Amino acid sequence: MSFLDDIFESIDKLSVFPLVSEVTDGGIKHSMGFNLQDQIQQARRFLRKAGITQQSRCALIGANSAKWVAMDLAIIAEGAIVVPLYDRQAPAEHVAIMRDCSPALIVCGNEKIRDDLKENWPGAPPICLLDEVCNDENSGDNWQDPPAIADDHPVAIIYTSGTSGVSKGVTLTCGNLNFMLARTVERFDGLLADVQERQRFFHYLPFCFAGSWILLLSSLMRGSALYLSTDIKNIRNELEQVNPHFFMNVPTFLERIKRGVEDAVDGKGGFGKKLLSRSKTSWANRRAGKHSFGDSLWLALANQFIFRAVRAGISKDLQAIVCGSAPLAEETQHFFEMMGIKVLQVYGLTETTAICTMDMEDDICPGWVGHAIDGVEMRLGENDEVQVRGPNVFAGYWNRKDETRSAFDGEWFRTGDQGVISPNGNWKITGRIKDLIILNSGHNIAPEPLEAALLDTIPGATHAVLVGNSKSFLGLLLFGSIDEVAVPKALEAYNETQTQYKKIHAFHVCEHALESIDGMLTANGKLRRSAIAEHFQNEINKMYERKAS
Repeated sequence: MSFLDDIFESIDKLSVFPLVSEVTDGGIKHSMGFNLQDQIQQARRFLRKAGITQQSRCALIGANSAKWVAMDLAIIAEGAIVVPLYDRQAPAEHVAIMRDCSPALIVCGNEKIRDDLKENWPGAPPICLLDEVCNDENSGDNWQDPPAIADDHPVAIIYTSGTSGVSKGVTLTCGNLNFMLARTVERFDGLLADVQERQRFFHYLPFCFAGSWILLLSSLMRGSALYLSTDIKNIRNELEQVNPHFFMNVPTFLERIKRGVEDAVDGKGGFGKKLLSRSKTSWANRRAGKHSFGDSLWLALANQFIFRAVRAGISKDLQAIVCGSAPLAEETQHFFEMMGIKVLQVYGLTETTAICTMDMEDDICPGWVGHAIDGVEMRLGENDEVQVRGPNVFAGYWNRKDETRSAFDGEWFRTGDQGVISPNGNWKITGRIKDLIILNSGHNIAPEPLEAALLDTIPGATHAVLVGNSKSFLGLLLFGSIDEVAVPKALEAYNETQTQYKKIHAFHVCEHALESIDGMLTANGKLRRSAIAEHFQNEINKMYERKAS
């Protein structure tokens, strides 16, 4: 049996229960098991009529929804390969990706995406809307089990940014999913073992990202009730409606909660401000083994007057939060730990079917990302590069044999991340070997093409260096004879051409030329990014502080 057999069996067993629900301002729209079954059947029938066969690629572009879920499962059940794309990417980026994988069909979540594609790709393959495929009318078809799928059969191509800025398609197989979902389901069973009622998962991250997709499939396999956010700006009210037992996060959201709590308490001033400050000191003392009765008293008071309300505001039934996609600041993890909210980290890449390590709930060490999951081997290679071997490692980059070969050291996948491992097997990610910038939203950004465009935009600039690892937005260091007054207008023009997460929201003009500072450039003139980040750390920190204020 494959993971898809297990999911279809779970949907069938829970046919009269809500499986995927969409949370809106006006309430919650439930899709019961039988609704999902019917939509999957409609989608499978549509695919067959459209001539989709084994190994056909089908692009799926849209916001999270029950219909997206049905379409995703239908494509896999027909033996085709799903290519999920981020609906907020620029149309030109969508087109470049699809030219690479040559889909036989494109399924869009709304008319705007469809119209933008037609405008940017006159020779595009057939394009349809999700509403045309899953029209909520009873198909009249009997529920069909999926066909047998071999372990080496590709089920998805998920595109991720390369260091050159060209997206590469990560090919994940049925075997990758069989292995990974068995592990995630087992961990969820343990993590939520004390929950006696039907477990509620809340989810706001796009399904087109590997970790988010694994969460979706795990939820379906377990028969959990999955609630989808439909408006990230309304997430607080959505959480209040659902009161989930669990939800998955990226660091930017947790850091926003932390900042919101601190700003609210500071704004009121008085005893509350003192209470939060003293509780932070008391928590640091406890971690350092210097805990006193006074520390216990301050923490108890903070729990009574601050932390309890914060926990209730997130979810009164919350058991744990998992955070991945980008490094989580150690300070942020400590802050949630202090408030009594368990935050577990995971580490992985699209190429490793999203996950390599997971924190154990009884062995959480802030700043570390946990132990390698069962069946996955990890080691340190040259330059302390984290390398991975196991059934979770992808089959290769779509149509890119040379790049696939260079991504491996023998049987070991080279992650491009630097790390350390503790004596008891806990892993910590310390930096990047590759040039990718990873925002704390989880977006990967190749800086070189953007920096080249900036040099053309900003008169007098000799070097433009993007920064932003683990930050919520991109910042820019500029070098050369630059009129600082002209920079905002130049950046405004540049930002108009970029997808939201590639926009620049802060900059700093440096007094000295980059060439004049030892160690900032390689012999052939390339940027030494880690050296630049270290040398200009104060300037970078002040740049982000100014923007935050």
